[in-house]
Amino acid sequence: MNAMLDSNTLLTSRKPGTDPNNVRIRSFAGTHANSEHYITVEAPAGLPFAAQLEFVEQRYAAVVHALGLSEASAMFRRVHLSDILNQAAAVSASRLGDHNEQYPVAVSLVQQAPMSGAKIALLAHHVEDAEQHPRQRQNDGQIVFHRHGLQHLWSTQLCAGSDSVPPTPADQQTTLVFDQLTDALARLDGTLLDHCVRTWIYLKDVDVYYKDMVESRIRLFNQHGLTRDTHYIASTGIEGACSHRADLIMMDAYSIVGLQPEQMSWLNDFDRLCSAGDYNVTFERGTRIAWRDRSHHFISGTASIDTAGEVVHPGDVLQQLDVALENVDALLRSGGSTLDDMMYLLVYLRDPSDHQAVRARLTERLPNLPIVIVQGPVCRPEWLIEIEGIAIAAERNPTLPEF
Repeated sequence: MNAMLDSNTLLTSRKPGTDPNNVRIRSFAGTHANSEHYITVEAPAGLPFAAQLEFVEQRYAAVVHALGLSEASAMFRRVHLSDILNQAAAVSASRLGDHNEQYPVAVSLVQQAPMSGAKIALLAHHVEDAEQHPRQRQNDGQIVFHRHGLQHLWSTQLCAGSDSVPPTPADQQTTLVFDQLTDALARLDGTLLDHCVRTWIYLKDVDVYYKDMVESRIRLFNQHGLTRDTHYIASTGIEGACSHRADLIMMDAYSIVGLQPEQMSWLNDFDRLCSAGDYNVTFERGTRIAWRDRSHHFISGTASIDTAGEVVHPGDVLQQLDVALENVDALLRSGGSTLDDMMYLLVYLRDPSDHQAVRARLTERLPNLPIVIVQGPVCRPEWLIEIEGIAIAAERNPTLPEF
């Protein structure tokens, strides 16, 4: 049977390592002994960074132990930081970094300050298997997970890697990071068109550089066959920064090489949202990947937008949040899922002063869901908030591969 486990369930069972104020867990138990777990840990505000990092390390380790997870279960970790130039080295050297040669983990560090006032917040994904699957680290740091005949490629912190000022133009940096991804896919006999599931694109100043990124991506997608007549890729384009002071663009990506064509579909509800291509932005609202016993729903960054591509409720962050949640629910329902199937929610806020009101509204509507709220201005200044996440729904598709 399929089942969901949240942090309240874990607390009720009196397992150690759970703090309702700082830790959230959401789990999906499949029928083929490969459960998935999403864990968020946020440090308490007011402590020095070293103490906050230690807090996150300890709470994360305690939750992993409480869930009975092995080192081999860790797949992906994203760490949101308030001052990446001063904090990245310590995080990379900590237990949150990628140090296990036998079981490497995809790790992304991004400057997006947690809105609680903390200096660090963690989102982690673990997959608990009855058997251990091989994985390998590519030369450029990308991680390949081999599972049931498929190759899951996690590409994190793709960037120019430059500290030289002035920086390379944003359009050239965009081409560079996508070239890193397409080269990694090519080594696995994969393509951007057929196998890339999701991207996260971080821009140092989204209000200035978003247009350059979008135009460069359009040109690149055309070269790779991603058009309005084929499809695009689920994505988030948001303000964020990596640990290189002259990098304007950083990208994370998730790809699966070996997918059957019928496993991948795209989430749309044209009664609520227009195609992003209608206003010349090349991404899908969401992507659905079907497996034998579950489906993964990757929701792109979603804001308060209507069927004409216009901002709804300008100036009112809570009404924008409500519309964004309704849009996400509509996208999920188009693929046979709902908000109840969300594994986590990542919330981007333009104005830090909106945090308490947004947190209260989300706690009321989604009380048990792992939620991380960070500062991340959206691509249009009028959008005060954007949300994204992943949902997992139970399925019965015996002809499809196992996850």
